[in-house]
Amino acid sequence: MDRSSFLQLPFLRDLNETTAVALLANVKQRSPRKWTTLIKEGEFPDFLHIIVDGFVELFSSHNDKEVTFEIAEPASPLFLTAVMCGGVSVYSARTITPSRILMIPAQDVRDLCKRDPLFAQTIINRIADGYNRSLRDIKNIRLCSNFERAANWILQTGRSQDNNGRIELKFGKAKLAALLGMPPETLSRSFALLREHGVRSFGRTIIIENMFALAKMCHAKKTL
Repeated sequence: MDRSSFLQLPFLRDLNETTAVALLANVKQRSPRKWTTLIKEGEFPDFLHIIVDGFVELFSSHNDKEVTFEIAEPASPLFLTAVMCGGVSVYSARTITPSRILMIPAQDVRDLCKRDPLFAQTIINRIADGYNRSLRDIKNIRLCSNFERAANWILQTGRSQDNNGRIELKFGKAKLAALLGMPPETLSRSFALLREHGVRSFGRTIIIENMFALAKMCHAKKTL
């Protein structure tokens, strides 16, 4: 990847030239197929991974039970906290679509943080954002019903994509159900109930007919 393309990634957009060149010096590219495991929980990540294309599921498993924490999208850095701490990853990661990933040596990232305060601040901001997202997800799971979690995800995703209320899922509804912490059949029931609030679902397409009405309903039910 050339420098200009490298710096188009939001996570790296504000790098100065010296830091960008240093990061590019040892960067690797990988194009894993769907369902490729990138790292297992408890392993030390030797590289900071940045998704260029595709989607990666972050999950944990115990006694045959599996929990999905996040579906990471393009431009997302993976294993950032473990890389900065020199510790193990607290989750496993696998591709759920064919993907393209940049890999920057973990030691390079740590060394450059010491030399470039702006890069260090970028790392800190990204970790803080991840922490806040995790707290919000915990609040949703503990305080909201399955229906409320589904409604809130649709509302927030519809707003963030800004595509006239149309959401195109890049992964199946089974993965969405796992992400929201519910069985697929429960998600299907939630979608059926959401029809009364102007939400339509056709395969991997979700259409919000009235964003204001959905937001009003979510606020009334105190979704987070």
